[in-house]
Amino acid sequence: MFEKLLPYDAAHKILVAYHNYYYLFKRITKRASIRFEQRDWHGIQSDAKERNTFYRDAVGTTTQQVLELLGDKATDDQVWKAIKEYFTNETKNANTRNIAETFYNSVYRHSHIGLSADVHNMFVHATATYREFKSTEPIFHSLSIDGDWTFLFRSILKRYRFDAPWQDLPHDIDQLAMHFVDHFVSRDIQMEHFQVQTLKAVFFRNKGAYIVGRLYSPGEVFPFVIPLLHHEDGIFVDSLLVDDLDVSSIFSYNRSYFLVDVDIASEMVDFLKSFLPSKSLGELYNSIGFEKHGKTVFYRDFLRHLARSSDKYVIAPGIKGMVMHVFTLPSYNVVFKIIKDRFSPPKQVTQAEVKRAYELVNQHDRVGRMTDPYEFANLVFERARFSHELLEELLRDAPSKVKLTEKEIEISHLYVEKKMTPLNLYLEDATKDEATMVINDYGKAIKELAAVNIFPGDMLLKNFGVTRLKRVVFYDYDEIGFLTDYNFRMIPEPRNEYEEMSAEPYYHVASNDIFPEEFPRFLIGNPTLRDVFFRLHGNLYRIKFWRNMQQRLHRKEIIDVYPYRDESRFEYLYG
Repeated sequence: MFEKLLPYDAAHKILVAYHNYYYLFKRITKRASIRFEQRDWHGIQSDAKERNTFYRDAVGTTTQQVLELLGDKATDDQVWKAIKEYFTNETKNANTRNIAETFYNSVYRHSHIGLSADVHNMFVHATATYREFKSTEPIFHSLSIDGDWTFLFRSILKRYRFDAPWQDLPHDIDQLAMHFVDHFVSRDIQMEHFQVQTLKAVFFRNKGAYIVGRLYSPGEVFPFVIPLLHHEDGIFVDSLLVDDLDVSSIFSYNRSYFLVDVDIASEMVDFLKSFLPSKSLGELYNSIGFEKHGKTVFYRDFLRHLARSSDKYVIAPGIKGMVMHVFTLPSYNVVFKIIKDRFSPPKQVTQAEVKRAYELVNQHDRVGRMTDPYEFANLVFERARFSHELLEELLRDAPSKVKLTEKEIEISHLYVEKKMTPLNLYLEDATKDEATMVINDYGKAIKELAAVNIFPGDMLLKNFGVTRLKRVVFYDYDEIGFLTDYNFRMIPEPRNEYEEMSAEPYYHVASNDIFPEEFPRFLIGNPTLRDVFFRLHGNLYRIKFWRNMQQRLHRKEIIDVYPYRDESRFEYLYG
């Protein structure tokens, strides 16, 4: 009877599904404080994984319902234009309008398999600014500074209530005040011009809770983060992070997303952006759990960059991979990775296994050592901006994924990652001190990955990158696996002269067998750096380290890996 309202009904169904998704998102984030109070670390990790998956489930279910509702009009372009218009009208004053638009885009893409971005029927470009609207009540607490630092931190902490005791709150407050004075007051900053502002929402991840704040004046902003830990005898302040690099690392794209209760995501992003200017808006949306909208924001920024630049896509520098073809736009800080149609020997993985490896990374605790890529389907590029050499290699290495027209190149599947300097290339130009620092961090990266049950498989230097913060990060996932699935062995002694002289292994080697004593032969070629690595991380060459880590993981132990430097912990600073 009211067929003309079919587009409105479809828009309403998508909107109801979005609100239900957002309710579940909020409910999981609200659980995080309870998990922290109860020291339920397995629960908080489980919640983080669940939150990552139910967006996809919600989109899939909603798409099916909308297609059933539309019936034979599901492919009618005019109907979808009307659906988008109704959806726009219903969300234009919503406090999460931009997140809702991304949800709509996901449903539209799932209902039009094989389609690239549709500027008419999708929210490819933002309908307004990325900000939804300004809240009537600030999302942060604000305190004036009067020089009584103990009173200041007592006032801050009393605003965050937990249903669990503190170990020694007066002691924590004294240490906060002492460290604050050491860092800020000694720098002759005119404190009377500043306010202290702390976000009302606490950030939770793994075993930590984080109070995020800033010293704010109209012309200058200084960040600080207060990490809280909860041991059996109570909650305590573990540090006061005031160094820009430490704070930036907390929100790194190489870390898992925070569980944080957000009302207006754009306002929280604005707050974070005020002291993290080098991070893109997409990264910040990712960090607070809206990774799908982070991808939308990234794509919009990428389109704007293309419109104001003219350089060509080129083959990425570094040793060419056997599984991935990698290219980049020199003026933009990302790389594009395409799975090759055929892999060079000795690689034996399949394309499906590579995709599963990337999915594992998205769901797993990345512990600051694995970059989280955006996955794209049917991404369209301007053909004229591809260098001749790059296009030639693409057509040779991945022809099934490349569709050419006179003016465009459409790539059916690829990943987009933040650009880093390959570790092997970084070491070529590094000073002695720089090389020692990153080689040490390379060993830490391997150990921290092991602590969260990840074994890189191929640990060569070329598979690790160095970030802007000089942090070593793993980014080649085709051989990644769970540490507990591997069998760490010692090479058996040869039984006779024939075995001793044999060029081939004289013992049986299963696909999951690992021989740590072989690592020195192929991990690091430079003898000086090899000696440095052995001095700092020689236990990686011994079977004991790996089996001990496996035993701890089998016991379901969640091993402590702090997302900030040990030297910044109060335990280190003050004993």
